[in-house]
Amino acid sequence: MEKRTTPPFRYDIVGSFLRPPKLQKARADFAAGKVDATALKTCEDEAIRDLVAKEKAVGLLAVTDGEFRRRYWHLDFLAALEGVTEVKAKHWSVHFKGHQPKAATIQITGRLGFGDHPFLEHFRFMKSIAGDTLVKFTIPSPSMLHLIPCVRAEGYEPIAMYADERTLFDAIARTYREAVRAFYDAGCRYLQFDDTSWGEFCDVAKRKAYAARGIDLDHVAREYVRMLNKVLAAKPADMTVTMHICRGNFRSTWFSSGGYDPIAEVLFGGCAVDGFFLEYDSDRAGGFEPLRYIQDQMVVLGLITSKSPELESKDAIRRRIEEASRYVPLKKLALSPQCGFSSTEEGNLLTEDEQWAKLRLIKEIADEVWA
Repeated sequence: MEKRTTPPFRYDIVGSFLRPPKLQKARADFAAGKVDATALKTCEDEAIRDLVAKEKAVGLLAVTDGEFRRRYWHLDFLAALEGVTEVKAKHWSVHFKGHQPKAATIQITGRLGFGDHPFLEHFRFMKSIAGDTLVKFTIPSPSMLHLIPCVRAEGYEPIAMYADERTLFDAIARTYREAVRAFYDAGCRYLQFDDTSWGEFCDVAKRKAYAARGIDLDHVAREYVRMLNKVLAAKPADMTVTMHICRGNFRSTWFSSGGYDPIAEVLFGGCAVDGFFLEYDSDRAGGFEPLRYIQDQMVVLGLITSKSPELESKDAIRRRIEEASRYVPLKKLALSPQCGFSSTEEGNLLTEDEQWAKLRLIKEIADEVWA
């Protein structure tokens, strides 16, 4: 089969990696006021250089910074946008099946904009050390800028500027269009939107709970796709933008469950991303039948779990890829972990060696399936 020269690749990654102990200590020391921001950045730079070397050694065709400069996969980016304020939360509006992350959230407090976002400098550093290897950069999806403060948060009251919800959706789209253009101008050609909203929309219990609050998730879903497509219209032809759909990933736990059926037609059939990274590592993700709504997008099957160290059976994974190919042609499929290994700085419950063993397994299977 023809080798893919543009992302997503036959064997790919979602984005985050386990933080090495030295970096974990530096972040803890910084939080405690024992070291300054310069010392922390020096440690981050060193850890990211080492990570990129390991990513190349394992054969990845696109490398990430492992989200090593972030506390959370989403809040660090969102809170640095213009018009957004990070606040302490009394409790998380989502509940993982076990551990709970540190409670923090965001509020929209002013005019939204991308501005001189610090993540641009994070990308430029990656670009400077990656050499000829493509850099994959991950940011939370536009949907998250609405879902977190406006849908999950009970008692949400819009500021006067965004009293009209359509005005807010358009402002989020404009902000992300600015982001796409800024990352492109910095040299980014592979950008990923990470999104837990669709995982929630798949969950029957969560749908009932939102309906009880008077929230029509089908309406929200259509608005999200409209908003996403306005953002994607700003994407240059030589830039790939993918979406990763997640059901929660903190210390190897999760917070949403359910197959893709409730969202498949509106999202798979209507969203103009170049590819979907889809969780399929457990029965909680349902079957492959919803993939029949896929249009021209690549589908990266997250069949290898990042939540546990045990290595999957090659034969079992090959059978599942074959099953998925009944709905999407094999040439439009690829393989990855179901999520990152460290969506927050705490990381999942496996070792770094076990993390790299997972990626070697993914490459071996992909090389065999798409030989």
